[in-house]
Amino acid sequence: MYKRNMTAAMAALFLAAAPLAYARAASQDTTDAVSTLSGVIQPDQIRASKMIGSSVYDVQNLDIGKVQDVILDRDGRVAAVVVDVGAVLGMGGKDVAVHLSDIKTDNNRLTLDITKERLQQAQAYQLENPDTGAGSSTSPVRGGQLGSGTGSTNTAPRQ
Repeated sequence: MYKRNMTAAMAALFLAAAPLAYARAASQDTTDAVSTLSGVIQPDQIRASKMIGSSVYDVQNLDIGKVQDVILDRDGRVAAVVVDVGAVLGMGGKDVAVHLSDIKTDNNRLTLDITKERLQQAQAYQLENPDTGAGSSTSPVRGGQLGSGTGSTNTAPRQ
């Protein structure tokens, strides 16, 4: 009788502890994934929200446009920075995609080594694709988890 009660007590103990062990393991996995991120923005990083709407200047210090948007690929890399050039009072402009690496930051401003005239001659960039629906929502057309796909290559044309 004692042996049967002890066996039942041990089985109950294991059954009661199993969800706690599973929850701790699942929590540990999530904690490990999140803990790889720093708790503060780093000196070599820039916030997209601060970049969007910022004026862009050429090397002659002339205002050539404003950052309209930042395009991310499926892997979370910046595929293009879209600059609105030629706008007067927010009208009549044209969106042009440039590579993030072409933009220099200095003295709290963004600079491109290209003239406004040359950007105005570049191919217009469409922020929404009417054929596929890309750009019309917060997720890629094919959905899924960002940072896990094959991603697209950097398709912004070099200027």
